[in-house]
Amino acid sequence: MNGAESLVRTLVKGGVDVCFTNPGTSEMHFVAALDRVEGMRCVLGLFEGVVTGAADGYYRMKGTPASTLLHLGPGLANGLANLHNAKKAASGIVNIVGQHATYHIDYNAPLTSDIEGLARPMSAWVRTSPDAKSVARDGAAAIAAAKSSPAQIATLILPADTAWNEADGVADVPEDSQRPTYSPHAVEAAARVLRSGEPTLLLLSGAALTEHGLALAQRIAGKTGCKVMGQTYNARMARGQGRYWIERIPYVVDAALPILKQFRHIVLVEAMDPVAFFAYPDKPSLLKPEGCEAHRVTEIGENSVAALEALAGALGAKASDAAPQKLVDIAKPTGALTLDNIAQAIAMAIPENGIVIDESITTGRGFFPPTAAAAPHDWLQNLGGSIGFSPPVAVGAAVACPDRKVLCMVGDGSAMYTVQALWTQARENLDVTTVVFANRKYQILRGEFDGVGAGKPGQRAEDMLTLDRPDLDWVALAKGMGVPAKNVSTADEFNAALAAGLASGGPNLIAVQM
Repeated sequence: MNGAESLVRTLVKGGVDVCFTNPGTSEMHFVAALDRVEGMRCVLGLFEGVVTGAADGYYRMKGTPASTLLHLGPGLANGLANLHNAKKAASGIVNIVGQHATYHIDYNAPLTSDIEGLARPMSAWVRTSPDAKSVARDGAAAIAAAKSSPAQIATLILPADTAWNEADGVADVPEDSQRPTYSPHAVEAAARVLRSGEPTLLLLSGAALTEHGLALAQRIAGKTGCKVMGQTYNARMARGQGRYWIERIPYVVDAALPILKQFRHIVLVEAMDPVAFFAYPDKPSLLKPEGCEAHRVTEIGENSVAALEALAGALGAKASDAAPQKLVDIAKPTGALTLDNIAQAIAMAIPENGIVIDESITTGRGFFPPTAAAAPHDWLQNLGGSIGFSPPVAVGAAVACPDRKVLCMVGDGSAMYTVQALWTQARENLDVTTVVFANRKYQILRGEFDGVGAGKPGQRAEDMLTLDRPDLDWVALAKGMGVPAKNVSTADEFNAALAAGLASGGPNLIAVQM
């Protein structure tokens, strides 16, 4: 058994049985081992950003890490943007990155680079195996790091000769002795704040946004009168009918400040202290008002549901304290497309137990109230802000949950970063409906240009913010990668396309002409 095979067998034994791949020459022995060893599903991506984004989506829905296979430093570098997003989402991933043979590195061949240096900013754990007999043990350590609490990105660098030389065998993954917990002192401190009667925001993220976590928050709100919100972007949120629905802190600073100015306290359950996405002239970076105190209950990766249970118990909050909510009425829209009726159409179309991947950065800002009345579903967002997130994450989510339908919403500018994900969806026949909002511009940047006070854009500035001359032909792009597609320009066409796409059982794309 060579080093590559010992690693594959260790991965499978350790519960890592999916590999999103984009290999090269230095990884060929690992590819051969993937071919020989039963139990590993291999999914090819045509760009490394698809591979790493898919691993992120897989973890968010499965709760266990997948592996990636990347080619040397440049391959890893191509995947770093979506590893950045995965790191912000606390997703566990095991990256396997090929390296030149140990004796070849000193010759500075064209693809030689500092792979460890490239890996460290996005990886909590980085190691280069020194020889074939170390590979299985290093692989087991990488799996343990990826499965830790909080989950981590682990990057194992595999020199080619350590892959082809003789190895010792398969390694066991060490058990994680540190189970997620929480601080009873932090819970009691939060209870004192919530009993005080002063205006308080209970701000949630992470595991607190599961159905159970939200139900506990609803009890606490009913008992104490606090406001409950989610942070602006979240890795996964349970939503839909029968679930406690909350708004998020708005992305736009001028919209967030009036909402937050009323609070004297913010109780943080995995969430960050509210901060602006960017700096703007004459606007604050911290969004909470002066004098507002933050009180942390749990950090990312701690047992937030147990902490909320303890907090509800300390407050005497019961299920009967949960106040009923009024949902926005939804109905299939008709007529011309507007932001409001796009939201209505999506709310009507979301299937039972669906997975919604949201990168509708500007178009989707008003989607939350109506979709609270949709069928129960999970809603995934981009915490890292590096665009080209949603089509790859949709791949990973669909691989993780083949019995669930995935609805991916993305702007045309963002979708072009990782359009290759459509090919993977077609090859794997993944049940993903992609909705591209084709406004032919980087709409988010047009708003940011005004927001930072850069003045009135001239023609050269406009040309850097628009996606015309030529317009992107999304139907042709999708069909060229094996995905059926259609344009829609009215609400009735959009309703019909959503229904047909979600019923198809395979990949499809809808280009919404804005």
